[in-house]
Amino acid sequence: MKIGILTGGGDCPGLNPAIRGFVMRGLDYGFVIHGIREGWKGLVQGIVEPEPLGVARVEEIIRQGGTMLRSSRTNPYKDPAQLQAVKDNIRKFGFDAIVALGGEDTLGVASKLYKDGISTVGIPKTMDNDLSETDYTFGFDSAVQVNVDAADRLRDTAQSHSRVIVLEVMGRHAGWVALHTGIAAGADFILIPEVPMDVDALVEQVKRAHARKGYALVVASEGVELPNLDEADKKVDAFGHVILGDRNVGEWVAGEIEKRTGLETRAAATGHIQRGGAPSAFDRVLASRLGIRAAQCVYEKDFGKMVALRGVNVEPVDIDKATGVLRTVPVELYKSICPLFSK
Repeated sequence: MKIGILTGGGDCPGLNPAIRGFVMRGLDYGFVIHGIREGWKGLVQGIVEPEPLGVARVEEIIRQGGTMLRSSRTNPYKDPAQLQAVKDNIRKFGFDAIVALGGEDTLGVASKLYKDGISTVGIPKTMDNDLSETDYTFGFDSAVQVNVDAADRLRDTAQSHSRVIVLEVMGRHAGWVALHTGIAAGADFILIPEVPMDVDALVEQVKRAHARKGYALVVASEGVELPNLDEADKKVDAFGHVILGDRNVGEWVAGEIEKRTGLETRAAATGHIQRGGAPSAFDRVLASRLGIRAAQCVYEKDFGKMVALRGVNVEPVDIDKATGVLRTVPVELYKSICPLFSK
């Protein structure tokens, strides 16, 4: 079988180990595997590596961040001409199946292509950990580790200067990164998109924490709803998502805290630092297992599936179900953490 493999959306640690896992097992099955450069854009423009991927090309990438295949945020379903180009190039290059590594948007395209008669398999990648039907996605653990390290460093300077510091982390619709970062870092308050911001409760907790220990630490998702903020004029990406970098959530929250408390407050954002660097051991193992299982799906012609971590097992699930509804933080889970904020 001749297989095309691509990575789409934002890069994150674990993409290279997943590519490696798929290629190494795919070669066992006798696949001829070609890398497609820059995600779905590569199939629109026909950017396919002429030489098949082999052991020598992927053997050492397990410890590398980013993606060897490069990426883009391209949605071919926005333009009938681009969609036709994707289908034409799949036929032109003779691909029997397309394996896509990505989040809700990239795998959403793979799901639609499967419905259009093209054999696809998805491998879940998202730092936000917001894909349904899987317990964890690779990239998440590595991002949390980076953010916890940042929070620990910020705490040192907050203590030294008796400041309040707000750490802004990634998380568009789901607050998993902020929640896990905040718990692991011992934050005094955590703001996530799933729970409307209670500025009064935030301010009161910050004042209590600062009075008790001389500083306070707040962790906020970049996708938190800000009161009275008009999103109508914000720029959006190819999938219609507001580009969050322009919102400056951390700065807004820090300004509100300082205005209401009089306490010196600073904001910091890990931003794209969360995306780069070597994957954690957890993400290397998870990504490798997902890549290996995806190769098995292709070999068994079990298409229209996304490989998922369910408990301790990796198994295929319907890609349509996995991308149909985002996996967000249950409000009950957040509330079970909230008593920490009242002390």
